[in-house]
Amino acid sequence: MSLLEQTIAIIEPPNQEIPQAAAKRINQVMEDDDLSLGGLRGLLLRYLSITGKRHPQAPEKCTIICCADHGVAAEGVSAYPPETTLQMTRNYLINQGAAANAFAQYCDSELLIVDMGIAADASDIPGLIDCHIANGTANIAKGPAMTRKQAILALETGIDIANQVMDKGFDCILPGEMGIANTTVSAAITAACCGRRAVETTGRGTNISDERLQKKISIVQQALDINQPDRNDGIDILTKIGGFEFGTIAGIILGAAARHGTVILDGANTSAAALIAQAIAPESISYVIASHLSAEKSHAFALEKLGLRPLMNLDLKLGEACGSSILVTMLEAMLSAWDVIDKLPQEPVETPFHQEFMRHTIPKITDKTFDFYLRTMQDLDYEALHNCQHRINNLAKPLDSLGYLEQIAAEVAGIIGSDQPECGMERALLVFTGRQTNSLQAQLTAAFAQHAGAEVTLAHLRDGLPPTAAFDFGREQAEYLSLTYPLLGLALTELDEDAPFGTAATEFATTLLNPDGSLRYAADEFLQKAPEAYQPAIGAIIGAIIAAAHNSSFILLDDEATEIIARYTELLCPEVRPYILHIQPALLQADITLPGGIIAALGLNITEAALHMLNDMRTFADTKVSVSQDGPGASKQIP
Repeated sequence: MSLLEQTIAIIEPPNQEIPQAAAKRINQVMEDDDLSLGGLRGLLLRYLSITGKRHPQAPEKCTIICCADHGVAAEGVSAYPPETTLQMTRNYLINQGAAANAFAQYCDSELLIVDMGIAADASDIPGLIDCHIANGTANIAKGPAMTRKQAILALETGIDIANQVMDKGFDCILPGEMGIANTTVSAAITAACCGRRAVETTGRGTNISDERLQKKISIVQQALDINQPDRNDGIDILTKIGGFEFGTIAGIILGAAARHGTVILDGANTSAAALIAQAIAPESISYVIASHLSAEKSHAFALEKLGLRPLMNLDLKLGEACGSSILVTMLEAMLSAWDVIDKLPQEPVETPFHQEFMRHTIPKITDKTFDFYLRTMQDLDYEALHNCQHRINNLAKPLDSLGYLEQIAAEVAGIIGSDQPECGMERALLVFTGRQTNSLQAQLTAAFAQHAGAEVTLAHLRDGLPPTAAFDFGREQAEYLSLTYPLLGLALTELDEDAPFGTAATEFATTLLNPDGSLRYAADEFLQKAPEAYQPAIGAIIGAIIAAAHNSSFILLDDEATEIIARYTELLCPEVRPYILHIQPALLQADITLPGGIIAALGLNITEAALHMLNDMRTFADTKVSVSQDGPGASKQIP
C-alpha cells in the first residue's frame, strides 16, 4: 500500500464519549443547557473529541506555510507579479517580516516554510524546507495543473510533514500558503466541489480592480470547462485544477487526522484544500476546526460543504494562518475556563480581583458632570492615526487584506497618540456587579482575564441609588483605571447572583430595542425607559465609557447588555464612538451570552494580534517585495 492509502485506511471517527461527558458537565454547572458559552462550547467539545482527553494540555502549535507558483498567473489574475512568491518566501525566512511571522509570534507557534513548487531557484534561502515538485503548476486555463502522480506526491508530502511535526510533539497544525494566483485556484476547487459557478466563488484575492476581477472569473470558468474535474474524486480535482500547496495542505489534514491531531483552517485557500481532503477521506474533517469567515467569496461555500462554523468574521483576505492564530488563543482561553467549570469546588475560591464598593450613602456629585465631559472631550490624534494607516498600507501584504485588524491598530494609534503602538500594552477589565458576584461567574471572568493578561476590578453597585450617583461611581472607576491602562474592557455581570446568565441582556433587548434590533428611544429618554433595577448599572457604564474615552483609553465592550448601553451612550455623546470596539457580533460570531468580561477579554486578544501585525511585519521597502500593480494598492503601496 502507498503512504496515501495507508493513511486513509487508519483515519477513524473521533471518540465521542469524552465530549458527551463534558457537555453533560457543562450543562450541569451552567444550569441553562449552556446557551451562554455559545460557539466556545462547540470549540471546546470538538477539541476534546479530537484529542480524546477530558483535560488536554494547551495545544503545541506549528504553523506551516506551503509555497508554490501557479501557471495560471500568466493570465494576469493577480495584482502582484509571479516573482512575489519567491520574494515572500525570502521575507518569511530572511527578513521575517510577513504576516505569518507576526501571527506565529503572537500565538507562540513554531513556523515552518516549505517549498512545494516555487518557479525559481530558492536554494539560497536558509531554513527553507525543500519539497519542490516542479517549477509551479501548468496553466489550468489551458489544461490540467499537474499529473496524477504529482498530485499524489503533493498529498503524500503533506502526510509526511504532518507525521514529522507530530513526532516532534506538535499536536495542532496551522496551515497556510503563499503562491501568486492561488485564490484563482481555490475559487475553481470550491466551484467544482460545491457545484457552484465561477461567478459565485471568484473573489478579489489580492484586492484587484473590477476589470481584472471580470477576467479572473472568466479564467476560473474556463478552467472548469476545459478540465471537467470529478467532484467526487479529490485526486482528480487536485490534478486538474489544483496547486502543489493545496495538495500538501490536504495531505497535512489527512496525516493529522490519522494521528488524532488538530488542524485549524485559516481562510478560503486552506478551506479549499480541506475540500480535497474531504473528497478523499470524509472523516478527516472531524479533526479540522474553522477559525474565521474570510472576505473571499468562495469561503462561505467551502465551509458549508465542510460542515464547519467559524467563530470570527474579521474581514481577513490573507492566507498566512492569521485567523487560525487568533482562534487557537481563544481555544487556550476556553481550555482554562473548562478547568474551572469541571473542577469547580463547592466553596468559592478567592479570585485575584481588585474590589470597589459604592459608599453606603449617596455620594456628593463632583463637578465632573456629564456636561463637563461633553465640553472637554478631546479629538483623536489624527496625525498618528494617518501615519499608522500609512505604515499598515505598506506592510508586505495586499492592501486592506487584514481587515478589521488594520482598523483596530489605526484606531489605537489615534487614541494613544502614537504612530506605532507597542505590543503588550497594559490592559484591564472593569466589571460592574451587584453586592455579591456569582462564584462561577467570577472564576470564569478570572480565567479569561488571566489568559488575556488583564487586571480585573469588580465594581460593586448598590441597590436603589439614583443613576447620577452610579454615573459618578462608574466615572471614578474608569477615570482611575484609564490613567494606567490604555486598553480597558467594560462589562456587567448579572446584578442578582442567582439570576440565569443573559438575564440583563434579555431585559435590555426587550425594553430598549425594537424588534429589528434598532434603538427604540431617543438618547435623552432611554434611561427612564430602562428597568428600574438596572438604572444604576446603566448610569455606571455610561460614566465609565465617557471617562475612559475622555482619558484616551481604547474601550472594549462585552456582552449584549453592555453593547446596548454603549450604543445609547454613542447617541448621547457621539465623540466617544472612535474609542469603542464593538466585538460581538461585529468581530465574534460565537453567540456568547455569558456576561462579566469574557467577550471583552477575547477582544483584548484580537487587539493584541492587531498590534503584532503592526509591529512585527515589515514594509515592502524593507523586504524588497513587489508592490501591487492593480487595484487600490497600486496607488497606495510604495516600493
